[in-house]
Amino acid sequence: MKKMTCSGWLAAVVVLAGIAPAHAQYPTRPIRFIVPFAAGSGNDTVARLIQPNLSAALGQQVVIENRAGAAGNLGAAVAAEAPPDGYTMLMANIAHSISVTLYRRLNYNFLKDFAPVTQLAAGSFTLAAHPSLPAKSVKELIALAKKQPGQINVATAGAAIQLSAKLLDSMAGIKTTEVNYKSTPQAVSALISGEVSIGFPATSSVIPYAKAGKLRALAVTSAHRSSMAPDIPTLAESGVPGYNVTSWYGLVVPAGTPKAIIARLHEAAASALKNPEVKSRFAKTDLELVGSTPEKFGAFIHSEVEKWAKVIKASGMQLD
Repeated sequence: MKKMTCSGWLAAVVVLAGIAPAHAQYPTRPIRFIVPFAAGSGNDTVARLIQPNLSAALGQQVVIENRAGAAGNLGAAVAAEAPPDGYTMLMANIAHSISVTLYRRLNYNFLKDFAPVTQLAAGSFTLAAHPSLPAKSVKELIALAKKQPGQINVATAGAAIQLSAKLLDSMAGIKTTEVNYKSTPQAVSALISGEVSIGFPATSSVIPYAKAGKLRALAVTSAHRSSMAPDIPTLAESGVPGYNVTSWYGLVVPAGTPKAIIARLHEAAASALKNPEVKSRFAKTDLELVGSTPEKFGAFIHSEVEKWAKVIKASGMQLD
């Protein structure tokens, strides 16, 4: 082995001195935060709840960029093509874990093209019924559905709701008939009007109507009761053991982003989630803060992809 000369050592030191500060000084310019859904959506709401404190923690402006389209896949594809330098983040959610199997063709690979940073929050949907339906509990709904297979209509809007309904059918041994709507507001309106009998709106959407007597909240879809409505039982404790669907949101970055930068982003996100102001904002929603490590979030994403892959394959539901 040749010995390195003094000039060689000096050159190496100069090179290393130029590399080290790149990560140490990160970030040095604004960060693009791609939200792959429209303004006012759940993703957008979560992003805007944490944006000010995330910017403060990073010492740089975090700029939200709504790139809606194709059930969140358009924005994800844009983020996947961004340089892995920490200056592009994507707000990922349940839709992305579903799309892995649901779509035959995607111009990005969610599992390979992104690195997890942290799960920010998790919420729930609520199995709700129109008051005219003669079922005041999940067990009564299941019994009624078994007596009348295919006669109970369920409002769906988007793959997550469709698959939540299909999962209930398969786990409860019933058959409902899906009525698909273009948007969640349309599905909720149809449920309130009695056009359909049951639906899976976000828990925060159901509560006001349940209090007004316009809807009957039967159970939340998550494994734990919602802090916003602790009196509503879970589906798992209402006769469908093991049922668990959460509406989750998290930060991911392009694969290849240096671990030091991922650690910095995770630290900033954790700091933002611990901020009293942010906690106060989230307390007004049915979302619970998470703040998991990159490793735990990565494991969670894989478990979500596997869960929905089974449901999609069993249902035969697939899109081009």
